[in-house]
Amino acid sequence: MRVNRGGKHSSVLGAAAQRVPRLKTGHPRLRRSLGWACVILSGALMSGCRLDMHIQPKYKGFEPSTFFNDGRSERPPVPGTVARGELRTDELLYTGKINGVVANVYPFPITQKDLKRGQKRFNIYCTPCHDYTGSGNGMIVQRGFPPPPSYHIDRLMKAPAGHFFDVMTNGYGTMYSYAGRISPRDRWRIAAYIRALQLSQNAPLKDVPPKEVQKLEGSAQ
Repeated sequence: MRVNRGGKHSSVLGAAAQRVPRLKTGHPRLRRSLGWACVILSGALMSGCRLDMHIQPKYKGFEPSTFFNDGRSERPPVPGTVARGELRTDELLYTGKINGVVANVYPFPITQKDLKRGQKRFNIYCTPCHDYTGSGNGMIVQRGFPPPPSYHIDRLMKAPAGHFFDVMTNGYGTMYSYAGRISPRDRWRIAAYIRALQLSQNAPLKDVPPKEVQKLEGSAQ
């Protein structure tokens, strides 16, 4: 009897178990539960690195430092550091000299395009003092600033092209250096344009094309 009852009881339990709903792997409720578990786990993991992300071992701009003897957090470049593409092995291009002597040649051929570029750079950086003709009577000179020498005096007419490059690079007298404002190639273009200005103000009649001479003679009559 007990065996029969036990067997019957087991049969009843088995039938009841079959009526209980089971969650399959792809069931929506199971997916939602797994999703929330992932969110909670991710939050727990992220909270562990919150300190490093919000308080980083770094210095802000111009912030003082107690680590270095000079108290500065911003460090100067290591002596001898060369920026990519700035290995200045061409003495003429970067100094205006050849073997230490101021040169009267250009490091690259000067084209009409270079002259126009030089004119634009000259008008931007040089005319406030030198004016548009190079005579040294720019607007700030008219307001009391010490006048620079005219490009048309004999000394500067005979000066080599490298002289003008050197002055723009290192400054001269009350003129400060423009090396930080004007690239080396543009300094050479400005030097070439200065030569064009000198020629425009001092060209002899024999250098003027015949057609232009006829125009000049016709306008003079």
